[in-house]
Amino acid sequence: MRARLRPTTVLARGVLLDPGVLPLGEADVPSEGAKYELKLHHLHSGETLDVVYRIGDTYVPGAIDKLDHFLRDSRTQDEKAYDPSEFDLLHNLMTRLGKPHGIIDIVCGYRTPWSNEFLRTRSSNTGVAKNSQHVQAKAIDIRVPGVRTRNLRDAALSLDAGGVGYYPRSQFVHVDVGPVRQWTFAGRGED
Repeated sequence: MRARLRPTTVLARGVLLDPGVLPLGEADVPSEGAKYELKLHHLHSGETLDVVYRIGDTYVPGAIDKLDHFLRDSRTQDEKAYDPSEFDLLHNLMTRLGKPHGIIDIVCGYRTPWSNEFLRTRSSNTGVAKNSQHVQAKAIDIRVPGVRTRNLRDAALSLDAGGVGYYPRSQFVHVDVGPVRQWTFAGRGED
């Protein structure tokens, strides 16, 4: 069964995606249609991934699996299935920046409850939320080479989609598909 989609918003720099549908298997992925790709570099593992994760309004299950593995907890190597709309959020952010084929540096993806608690308790000034969207596989901390952190934050806020955390000292932006909200953390640590 396919979900109904809202019309996409067209911007001067491209089309912003609304959530797509995740089919039961690869056989249900269309061969024709616009292809949406993400180019990622993980700062902890050193891995890179260039993947077409969606064709038209349909997510590609094998590509989503690769993204889930790529964004695994860097401390425990555990994986969790990401909310695919997080990938659309990344695509929309890169489109808004005018860099739809640019590389995104991943600072942090999924975190197990253990890793989240480890980060939260390693000092009193970490900026790690107790109920982090990272634990739900709905958040990613990012940098975009060549884009100032402040400009990345502003572009993320302009999407009005999910949470946006600005970490100017650590030079990254947190983006998630949870409730719309924003914050700035000027202390040390990561979220």
